[in-house]
Amino acid sequence: MIAILTMFFGGMAGGALGSVVPALLLTAVILLGIFMTFLATKLLSHTVLKGMPSSFTLELPPYRRPQVGKILLRSLLDRTLFVLGRAAAVAAPAGLLIWVMANCRVGGVTLLNHCASFLDPFAHLMGMDGIILMAFILGFPANEIVVPIIIMAYTAQGSLLELATLSEMKQLFVSHGWTWITAVSVLLFSLMHWPCSTTFLTIRKETGSWKWTAAAMLLPAAAGIGICMGFTAAVRLLSSCLF
Repeated sequence: MIAILTMFFGGMAGGALGSVVPALLLTAVILLGIFMTFLATKLLSHTVLKGMPSSFTLELPPYRRPQVGKILLRSLLDRTLFVLGRAAAVAAPAGLLIWVMANCRVGGVTLLNHCASFLDPFAHLMGMDGIILMAFILGFPANEIVVPIIIMAYTAQGSLLELATLSEMKQLFVSHGWTWITAVSVLLFSLMHWPCSTTFLTIRKETGSWKWTAAAMLLPAAAGIGICMGFTAAVRLLSSCLF
């Protein structure tokens, strides 16, 4: 989010204000996320989760002298290794899938580009393109790889890579049709779309239900798609009326 705001909105004000504008926009995006969280909670509590309000009781264990060595060992085994194990269980097959889609060609075109072309009309309604939407889908194991997948597809590389500077990244994105509308749509969908694989597995473990796990994936995705479509349609309508 910071990179996109810096690339496309950092030059809206000169001098010292050049960094203030992206900071204010980032704050606005975060506040929008908080607002949407409360809104979704309100809507769900009056629909599918309607019922008697439940209370939360937390029982505190008896205080004991901390055992630093035991705490560190349990933190390493119970948290770090457990989370890494769950991440690796999803990341390994996902990495293989990304490599296959980026390197296997049908009719001289990679599978990744075939899928992106299929998604392009729908992505266009959201203010994006098929490559961006496909990157979000393939970025399910970890949201951090969404932008590297976009760069990989735009540069026709067979592996994930990152560019050295934001100016190079902006030049690449603009050359593939990015506008400020694309940037805002990507920001909105990044804010709203489905959680990553580790969160997905955690939801499944905590709820014990595939139904609620699927709901936790589909509800934010639907909200993100709806907001992006609404924003894009409104901007295009306003532009056609003015120009």
